Amino acid sequence: MTETTKKIAHLNDLLRDTFLTGRIIFTDGINALPDDMREEIITRVREFKDFSPDNDPYGEHDFGSFELAGNKIFWKIDYYDKNYEFASENPADPKQTRRVLTIMLASEY
Repeated sequence: MTETTKKIAHLNDLLRDTFLTGRIIFTDGINALPDDMREEIITRVREFKDFSPDNDPYGEHDFGSFELAGNKIFWKIDYYDKNYEFASENPADPKQTRRVLTIMLASEY
């Protein structure tokens, strides 16, 4: 794993762990779930550590999935420029990159 990849993974983990360093989006399917299920989903996203070559082939910690009450849940982190308009040119640089964590039902993907 390169230093750049380690930095991206660290920044992604920071957003996922704290929900403070980027935008968090819940899809309509997640918003329609009962409050207690959404709370459990948030907890599982924050605590997710099950990274493997299958779900994290680039080592960036930018995707995860799990099952909850018969629902397959996906979360994904995307990298944007400072205005959230275009892809970031350097996801390892927090000065020019804005992160968006989207949490969704797999069926919404």
